Amino acid sequence: MTNKNIPYLTDPLENEHWLDFEITHIGRGVENEIVIISNRASREHAIIRRDGRKIFLEDLGSTNGSFLNGERVMGSAQLRDGDQVTIGDVVFTFHDPDTTTRETPFPELEVNVKAGEVRLNRKLLSLSPKEFALVAYLYENRGNVCSKDDIGRAVWAEYQSGIFDYQIENLVRRLRTKIEIDPNSPMLLVTIRGLGYKLTAP
Repeated sequence: MTNKNIPYLTDPLENEHWLDFEITHIGRGVENEIVIISNRASREHAIIRRDGRKIFLEDLGSTNGSFLNGERVMGSAQLRDGDQVTIGDVVFTFHDPDTTTRETPFPELEVNVKAGEVRLNRKLLSLSPKEFALVAYLYENRGNVCSKDDIGRAVWAEYQSGIFDYQIENLVRRLRTKIEIDPNSPMLLVTIRGLGYKLTAP
């Protein structure tokens, strides 16, 4: 009987592939623990390695690469519950039963201003220039209330005559659709009535 506390992958057919070895080999060759039927998969394509309670995906120099949440893995990358792993043409979902689950998990927001990247739960978001400018300003001042005047000057620096409240409110609304699990009940970008907005990301 399989220990249900063991992490596992599910494939597109909902088959469960248990990661009960210290190293699980993935590839086209029949000697692998997880065999990929795909011409885009190498015979020895990747491994999933357990290091204590942490799980890592490592590419083995495959021709077409291994991907985590749509991005190619260079070296190794730690897996987290819900991550998508693509090997060849097959997309697996990683499940970690040890992960503490909550009914409404707090979103994990990462903002890299230098790289121009914003990630939500480790997945890269596609933002407009104004949406990025807004989240970058709020992230820089996270935990503090930012007034609409401050936001207007930071996001629309090219306009000296001022910005209307509705423009800021519309931009906040659009950004929430991309960074909130439920835009109607925001957890990250909250309204401080009469004062402005605050980003609560740690």
